[in-house]
Formats: sequence, C-alpha cells, structure tokens
Amino acid sequence: MQNTGSNLFLSGFTFVRNAVKYDYPVVESILSILPIVDEMIVLLGNSDDETEALIQSIDSPKIKIFHSVWDDSLREGGRVLADETNKAMQHISPNADWAFYMQADEVLHEKYHADILKKLKQNVGNTEIEGFLFDYVHFYGDYNFVADSRKWYRNEIRIIRPHIGVNSWKDAQGFRIGERKLKVKKIGASIYHYGWVKPPELQQAKQAYFHQLWHTDAWMKENIPQTAQFDYSKIDSVKRFEGTHPSVMQDKVQHQFWKVEIDPNKKRLSFKTKMLAVIEKLTGWRVGEYKNYRLLK
Repeated sequence: MQNTGSNLFLSGFTFVRNAVKYDYPVVESILSILPIVDEMIVLLGNSDDETEALIQSIDSPKIKIFHSVWDDSLREGGRVLADETNKAMQHISPNADWAFYMQADEVLHEKYHADILKKLKQNVGNTEIEGFLFDYVHFYGDYNFVADSRKWYRNEIRIIRPHIGVNSWKDAQGFRIGERKLKVKKIGASIYHYGWVKPPELQQAKQAYFHQLWHTDAWMKENIPQTAQFDYSKIDSVKRFEGTHPSVMQDKVQHQFWKVEIDPNKKRLSFKTKMLAVIEKLTGWRVGEYKNYRLLK
C-alpha cells in the first residue's frame, strides 16, 4: 500500500489524549497528511472521552492505532510528551524512509503536498540529511489572527529519518540523536498551529490541563487564574491572517461561533523587544533564537 512512489515509504505518526474534551483538531491534523503517507501511526493515550471513536471515524486503512498509558511521574517539564512521541516512533514501519510527525493541533496545507514528496524522494539517499525543518504559523484566538511576536517559535523539525536513533527532545518540540542536534534542511513549507484557537472556556480548561504536564500543583495554584474563560486580549502582538486555511479546516473555520476582541494595531511590546523586532525585519536574524537543529546548506 504505497501512494508515494515505488522508491519511497513515508510514515506519519502522532499521539493524542482527550482530544474531544479539549477540542484538539486531531482529525484535521491526520487528514492533512494522510494523502501523502503510506501509514499513519496514532498512539492513543488513556483518555476519558471519545477520542478513540473520533480517530476510528476517519476509517482509513492507512491508520494504525496503538494504545498507551501516560506516565504521570514525568509531569514536570513536559517530559511525558516526549515519552509518548518516542513510544509512537517505535511503531513506525521498518520500511519507512522518512517519518512525518504531527502534534494533535498541527495541520499541513495541501498546497505543500507535491513539493514535500518531491524533496523527500530527491533526498532519500542523502544520509547526511537527518530531518526537515518547517516554518510555523501560530493562529491565536480565532482563525483570523496570527501571533507574530518573538516569543513564538518560527521553526521545528517535523520530518525525520527513522531507525537511526532519533529521539524526542525534552517536551516533544524537537528531536535529537542522543544529545546531538539533528542535521536538517528547510523543506519550504509551513505547519499551521491551531492550539490557541478555541472557545474561551475550552481554552481556559486546556490551559489548566496542559500546564499540569509542566508544573507542580503549587505552581498551578499561583499562576493559572481560576476563571471560566481565557482572556485572549492580553496577547502582546498579532496580525491578520491573509492566506487560506487548509481544506480540512474549512468546516471549523466556517462554523466558528465565538468572537474574540483583539486589536492587531495594539502592541504590548517592551522597547527592547521593539528594537529586536526591527533588527529581525531588516536582516531576518532573530537575536537569541533557540535552534534545536543544525541547518545544512
């Protein structure tokens, strides 16, 4: 069962838990790469909602469902997320040349499909390349706004070469081989990140749940407001989204039922941050940017 060409096997993999309760667009995430992968590994955590039925509703022979119980002792620092990513990677086919990682709130636009496959085929034999780097678009509040300040990461590795000792790093935002950063190339495509687009009450519930994966109960009590709705207006900087959403997201976009009061002209940036933004705009250099990869020329 290969649709990507006789000389290429592309595996997809993800993990998810409580997708229904916290309104993760995991179905859209999976569907966004399903046309270009030969298998889709979905590692289901011990949910207390209808997540498994949600995944099964996709009804594709490419999808391979496995089960996992999250280790709550790995709570601080988000280590459990890396642990689940590593578990999912263990199920990747031994025939896979590349593996495409998607988190449950990430979606790929179909406009990138053909070019991604072309580049993967071209570089399947170039073992110096251990992964591919994607740009990021972070939607915020609703589907019309994109967060654009320095605090939002610009790039992450989302395609890796499997079976060479790659492991998920820290809180599952990147990959390494042991302690060594992966050697990667830019793939010229963006991941659309929708994790900050939810009704305010669901976003608040998700924040309370998600921060439990990083922090102690004492930290949670001190830092997470005990309110019913998330306050989107406190964002430091956004701009209007001028592009098109992936086709798999169109239903969600058209049926958005909440309204977010955000003024893209109002910025909450310190003088230092403003100056660093000017440097970045003029040169493309983000001063002090963390890069968990080695970019090949």
